[in-house]
Amino acid sequence: MTDNNIEAEIFFDSYLPTAFERALRYAGDNGFVASLPQLLRARVASDYANVIWNNWFKPNSEESVVRTSGGTNVVLIIHGGGIFGTPARFETLFRSDTNRYCETSFTGLFAGKITEQEVRMALEGRLPNGTEFPVYTYTEFQNDTQDLPRRYGVTLDFDLAKSSPVGYVDFDVLKEDPLMIVRAGGVEQTHAYLDKVRARHQTGVMGSWHPFNMIVDKDQGQTCVPDLAGNAGGKGSDADDFHLWGMDSDYGIGADGNTNSTSMINVARYVAVAPRDASVSVRHLSFG
Repeated sequence: MTDNNIEAEIFFDSYLPTAFERALRYAGDNGFVASLPQLLRARVASDYANVIWNNWFKPNSEESVVRTSGGTNVVLIIHGGGIFGTPARFETLFRSDTNRYCETSFTGLFAGKITEQEVRMALEGRLPNGTEFPVYTYTEFQNDTQDLPRRYGVTLDFDLAKSSPVGYVDFDVLKEDPLMIVRAGGVEQTHAYLDKVRARHQTGVMGSWHPFNMIVDKDQGQTCVPDLAGNAGGKGSDADDFHLWGMDSDYGIGADGNTNSTSMINVARYVAVAPRDASVSVRHLSFG
């Protein structure tokens, strides 16, 4: 009988698909690459000295602007792996023709264009490999977040998402913000995370960024992947001073198209979680 421990590893690379592939390989069939709600949950449960607070991370989460079959524009947020849930899909984006008519290239804000088939399948809760997942409306999600699976989607009305505040936002405002609530995995987790961030930074605001108020063509299916900022020592940026990144500042949660917070290309740092047989590992041995 094996003694399995749940262990997490960080995978960083200057080329996003490589970092993602290594993280997925470590996770295997019984683990996962951490989504944004899972990263926030880990922060809430950890001490400020932990590396989870002291660096930035790329979550296995995505935010897509899509048009439903009924003609409604929504933002579809998928946690746990969606349209860009494989390294190959990022490779397709990176290697697509830069011609503006290419349906899998970058938008002007450097989001990734997605096809009508990808939009339709994602809204139905299906991935090309046959994986299925639930898709909730925001009302359903807001009222019942007790037993969420690792992979799920939530639809937000586009105009509601567009009206979400951008910049360094008061914590009490963020606690009521639908986009923040979906990003964090529910109302209760939103409050727990924001309270802990506020206590660490001793500031009244946190950075919250999105591109929905800048999108010119909301009918063009497109996806961006947010970043979770972090910094050594706990200093937080509390003003838009054009210093939105680096180990001495913290820009919050971002996906806005104008800073490195969209980061659909190149550098990535993922966290993968998987059961490991402690009996065959040197990790838990005593060498004293």
